[in-house]
Amino acid sequence: MGFVSVLSFAHQLINQRAQPGDTVVDATLGNGVDALFLAKLVGTRGSVYGFDIQQQALDQTKMRLEKELPDASSCVHMSLCSHALMEAAVPQDRHGKVAAVTFNLGYLPGADPATITKQESTIPALEAALRLLRKGGIVTIVLYSGHDGGSEEAAAVESWAQRLPLAAFQVLRYQFMNTSQHAPYLLAVEKR
Repeated sequence: MGFVSVLSFAHQLINQRAQPGDTVVDATLGNGVDALFLAKLVGTRGSVYGFDIQQQALDQTKMRLEKELPDASSCVHMSLCSHALMEAAVPQDRHGKVAAVTFNLGYLPGADPATITKQESTIPALEAALRLLRKGGIVTIVLYSGHDGGSEEAAAVESWAQRLPLAAFQVLRYQFMNTSQHAPYLLAVEKR
């Protein structure tokens, strides 16, 4: 049977907490895999807010959505900006009501590998995500440490997560131990 991949496990965790009509956030659009998953999950009554600093990511996400979920354009709102600005882009009346925020850190596959997420914007984005979450909501963070700058960002995110107060948040780590030391892994933060 086997264990599910890191990304599949992140999707399972989100699926347990988000439902049709909810508001969710894809903090790093990338190739649109998470945005598509989230759009299917919340449906046209819900809202997906997506962010990326590369136009290529928005274009690829749009193409994926048009191909696989044509009605998604009514519920997916994409912004060409840093994930650190998500709080300003999500409508004020949704603050404290977001069911899930997902991050895939690193770089956009197939694009310039020098354009990466960095702790200087990721940590403020994670803080914003926690403020946007409702009680019982979740932030999933897939970390990739095998590229230049990846280990430093992963260490900063781990340090941030370890300092979260247990009374307010639970933090889970999901990782395959007998693979490459740079294999992706997941941190998930649930708001109590």
